[in-house]
Amino acid sequence: MELKGLKIIVIGAGIGGLTAALALRRQGASVTVLEQAEAISEVGAGLQITPNGVAVLQALGLADDLAWCSQRARAVVLRGHRRGTEVLRLDLDEYAAGLRYYFVHRSDLIGILAGAARREGVQVRLLQKAERVEPGPQPVVHLGNGAQCGGDLVVGADGLHSKARVALNGERNPAFTGQVAWRATVPNHLNLPPEAQVFMGPGRHLVAYPLRDGSLMNLVAVQERRAWAEEGWNFKDDPANLRAAFAGFGGSAAALLEAVEEVLLWGLFRHPVAASWHGENTAILGDAAHPTLPFMAQGANLALEDAWVLARSLQESAGVKAGLALYQSRRRDRAEKVVQAASSNAWKYHLRAPLSWPAHQVLKLGGRFAPDRMVSQFDWIYRHDVTA
Repeated sequence: MELKGLKIIVIGAGIGGLTAALALRRQGASVTVLEQAEAISEVGAGLQITPNGVAVLQALGLADDLAWCSQRARAVVLRGHRRGTEVLRLDLDEYAAGLRYYFVHRSDLIGILAGAARREGVQVRLLQKAERVEPGPQPVVHLGNGAQCGGDLVVGADGLHSKARVALNGERNPAFTGQVAWRATVPNHLNLPPEAQVFMGPGRHLVAYPLRDGSLMNLVAVQERRAWAEEGWNFKDDPANLRAAFAGFGGSAAALLEAVEEVLLWGLFRHPVAASWHGENTAILGDAAHPTLPFMAQGANLALEDAWVLARSLQESAGVKAGLALYQSRRRDRAEKVVQAASSNAWKYHLRAPLSWPAHQVLKLGGRFAPDRMVSQFDWIYRHDVTA
């Protein structure tokens, strides 16, 4: 299908929305992005861009921009929580040769995508909150200010609380996982190397890795609890609560936690993968289609994949309807499998005594005698290239 002249509205200027806007614009479509915020920005947090996500940025000509503002990940290191003793080291340079993993600040990646989209002629309209989406031959987005806008296609990249998802699938209440997570960034006073450090403790774990020029550390701390926090990204918490929850953590973990001055807390909820990713000239992608728990670092990467496949599927099809059907058929099964893998991964870091010690010994033996197998078990995620 020739996309030239096709008018497309994208809801949400996040990673998935901006990538979709850029990819569709390069196919000739006229693209407008609606963003409810007053500026294209993101709260301070880190992301892991794994090889499957890098492949999309490479195809868009943005891989060098990513490399300039991020840290190339060299290893994943699992540690015990009490003293930070190394349990397993997975050397990415040695056992994942040719693949690129990056640690990047979310706002830096958003900046790269927004800049590229605007240079290509994508129109970005700020302070435009979508309240309702009406699918149809000429779908319409109803905005919070009472205005309406529409086009030949509406793409909902509007995240967890997507209005486009509701329009296609109805309301569904998510289920609390029994876990909460804190996010924070702190100075890298310890000069920690470009490695993902995972400190494993009973019912909780802490992940730390450097950002930008290595002077900043990203922290994600997950704890099992019965009480739940409201779902979202911007709920400030007292750093003392974080330190109390992880009081038994020693080594570099203790020093990192002590440095936290501001922290965000949110509850982790399990959402079903949407049954319908498209309706009449309306589609969803990223978290709007398949909200993902953060235990495989695939939220942003799946959004990058979705955006690329959506644009390609439309280009390769005879019309919008056929293109959207092809997009869902190519993406849904993979996304569901990744979401399931992420949902089942957290318990491995949360083992309690007496199970934790023998489990850690098994990890040590695996790292000593079959490290390549330890890395390759998730090749189906990381080596997947939607641009091939």
